[in-house]
Amino acid sequence: MEVRIISLPPFTAVTSGPDPEFDFSPTGILGKFNEYFSAITPSPRDSFMPRDFLFYNKEANGLEWWYAIEENIPDGSLAKVEFDGGMYLTYIYRDHDEDTNNKLYQEAIEYIEKSDVLELDERPNHYSMGHIITPPELISAQGYAVMECFIPVKLKNT
Repeated sequence: MEVRIISLPPFTAVTSGPDPEFDFSPTGILGKFNEYFSAITPSPRDSFMPRDFLFYNKEANGLEWWYAIEENIPDGSLAKVEFDGGMYLTYIYRDHDEDTNNKLYQEAIEYIEKSDVLELDERPNHYSMGHIITPPELISAQGYAVMECFIPVKLKNT
């Protein structure tokens, strides 16, 4: 498996809050959150970086969605969280192809476990997460999206 290690900067995000129902319907927690942030158009300087991240919050036993905000982005009166940033091992797969995702996730965990310099860095508010990297107009044209997964890592002995 070829891997990519990136660094995400610290940021403030608004949160959907954990949803144990995983409800993406228009009336569900995640569906309403998707509607909120999908209406936002970041400034050109902010549009190149992933802003939304979806993850399973182990402590709250629910799926949670974050959207990184800046001073000029409305918070929608949603709760805010502080993300401390960090290094992430990433891989991509076709969204909703859970067999491929599970296979690649296991390969990534094995890669981390065998690494002489990296170790897993999961902790509260610092989980494996995903972000759709396909532009919306391409999703419409081809009928599917590509998800990038982020697995938190850190240098050993830090």
